Amino acid sequence: MASSLIDHLVEYRGIESHYTDAWGKPATIDPSTKKKLLSVMGYEVDVLDTLQRQVEDDAKKVWLTPLNPVLVLRQGEVLQLALRLPIELVNDSYNCLLTTEQGELLNHEFVPTDGQLINVADIDGIEFQEYLVELPLTMPLGYHQLVLQIEGDELGAMRVIVAPQSCYKPTTLLEGNKVWGLSVQLYCLRSANNWGVGDFSDLAFLLEKVAKQGAHFVGLNPIHALYPANPDACSPYGPSSRRWLNFIYIDVTSLDGYHTETTQQIVSAPEFQQRLQAARAVELVDYATVTSLKLQALSSVFEYQNSQYLNKNTKLNKAFKAFVAEGGESLQTLAVYDALQESLAAQGKPAWGWPVFPAELADFHKPAVATFTKKNANRVKFFLWLQWQAALQLAAANEVAVANKMCIGLYRDLAVGVSEGSAEIWGNKDLYCTNASVGAPPDILGPLGQNWGLPPMDPEKLYAQQYQPIIDLFSANMRATGALRIDHVMALLRLWWVVKGDSAKQGGYVYYPVDDLLSILALESHKNQSLVIGEDLGTVPDEIRDKLADNGVYSYRVFFFEQAKDGGFFSPSHYPTQSMSTLTTHDMPTLSGYWHCYDLELGKELGLYPTPEILQTLFDSRHENKQAILDTLHGHQSVGNDVGHDVNNVAMSTALNFGMQKHMAGGSSELLSLQLEDWLQMDKPVNIPGTFKEYPNWQRKLTRNLQDIFSDPVLNELAFGLTEARINASQ
Repeated sequence: MASSLIDHLVEYRGIESHYTDAWGKPATIDPSTKKKLLSVMGYEVDVLDTLQRQVEDDAKKVWLTPLNPVLVLRQGEVLQLALRLPIELVNDSYNCLLTTEQGELLNHEFVPTDGQLINVADIDGIEFQEYLVELPLTMPLGYHQLVLQIEGDELGAMRVIVAPQSCYKPTTLLEGNKVWGLSVQLYCLRSANNWGVGDFSDLAFLLEKVAKQGAHFVGLNPIHALYPANPDACSPYGPSSRRWLNFIYIDVTSLDGYHTETTQQIVSAPEFQQRLQAARAVELVDYATVTSLKLQALSSVFEYQNSQYLNKNTKLNKAFKAFVAEGGESLQTLAVYDALQESLAAQGKPAWGWPVFPAELADFHKPAVATFTKKNANRVKFFLWLQWQAALQLAAANEVAVANKMCIGLYRDLAVGVSEGSAEIWGNKDLYCTNASVGAPPDILGPLGQNWGLPPMDPEKLYAQQYQPIIDLFSANMRATGALRIDHVMALLRLWWVVKGDSAKQGGYVYYPVDDLLSILALESHKNQSLVIGEDLGTVPDEIRDKLADNGVYSYRVFFFEQAKDGGFFSPSHYPTQSMSTLTTHDMPTLSGYWHCYDLELGKELGLYPTPEILQTLFDSRHENKQAILDTLHGHQSVGNDVGHDVNNVAMSTALNFGMQKHMAGGSSELLSLQLEDWLQMDKPVNIPGTFKEYPNWQRKLTRNLQDIFSDPVLNELAFGLTEARINASQ
């Protein structure tokens, strides 16, 4: 009995039993893992009576709800409504009233038995029947509300989403043009004016300069909100909220109120200036110092704006209030969380995240949190204001791209999840399974698997919430951008869940409603005119690659991974046109680091390789790959004779570095992304996967100021050469 219940729930909750691993071999999920996954979803798998009751309650909940929470259609598909009713009500007449997103009212009267009977059930001795009813309603694209009425009374309601067939694509690309751009870690940027971390003014400067060189986009690391009171939690892939922005990127000096006497007294104080100069000079971003300096200055600027504008009937106050109203509970949650975390930290209490908050403060909806919010209204308002200012400055940077006629402009990066102690979970715990984390199964680069410390959304709860969290997520990250890169895009199909306390190898796949999620992605893509790029690296089933392509999502092609079985590297001219190609990523060594095996040396120092034999195998493989790279570069005449043919005699050089970049520029991918670090021939990586404290991830700055980079004739020549190569590849 227990076994059959478990099997039923495993299938019902989308837990995979079999999959194909990174080596192409069939793999089986251990039964104990499946039970653990059900457990973190809330099922009492070891108590048969309770489990039986939970299964019955699940079924009863469905049957006692006439309509599903949400229905997702593609444009042109017929609206077929699944309707569940007691048998004595199935011959009555009903009215469906549908209000479109645009405000149009549509209605249709029907009798359920005119439709198709698809299911029956006995609930507490009452027979229920489910009918599939076709409604002849033609709806536009968008989010619509359907209400089921009987004799004028509301019986049920649901959301109906109508989406386009595929994601948005700019006209320039539809016409066959191929473009290039730079990918940067925004915090890495050095400039004459920033405060030790790249900011939105640096971004605007960068956009204008690369646009004049012929580039059409600048790709960013995730710029999601992190933790003002815990600045050393700096990974952009472990955010507090993916809907909101990291205030650290605000350029304080450009704000109205920065030049007031009060603020200038703060920033011109000798100690402040000493700390500021130190933050600018160090090779690694000093997040604690930068955060402290910015919060001091921003607090002063806020007090000025608050007294001058935000407590009066001004245009600025109306704009601020509109921003807060549009942000809704999600924005309020983040602002309260940041203020609360700051308060707890100031008192010397544990404050890294809500799991260590006092019990009465461990959930946004608790009365004590409301009391705190009321008592600290001005500080909460400050954190709301920070988000407003960050959004304004990001939008201003995007306007620079628009003014310079970049066909994409900014493209943002959406992290796969939020960290355990995040505001996003604190405000919606019902959505997340906090006793699990997402990660990856064992693969060639990570034989032990990966655990990313990011609690997964429960797909059943996501459905029950009418997909609103995903809608908000896509919409927020596409705003003021021309493209969105989705990290680990396979998450739309399935995620590797690891139960807390288990190793990553002991995880299992949980499936998500991929067709619905891709439909919503396509709809938001068109609403925001934002192209979509899916990072499809790692263990990728063919079904998701095909779905992504059919839905207009650009594939991600990394040169070093595009290798034939004989060891040779595929020519970039053979990459799919609907793809973004690149040489390296933030999780890989730079070109110089790769060529000189600095990444392997670093890994050795950090103890990342279990045995010397494994490390030697990697060195041998790298040596063979470098020779194959030289062969392909010379074979395609991407480098001249100033670059040798024998790997034993070829060090990384400007000619080899630039040759590899131009080699990619001649390829068939519509998008080409290159890293600014490789323009500067840097050797240290920005991140080493599998490390935490062992290496300063997400801290390494660029070696040169932006102003110096774009006054360098050698780099300008490279940029214009890339533009020319892309034009030639388009013909």
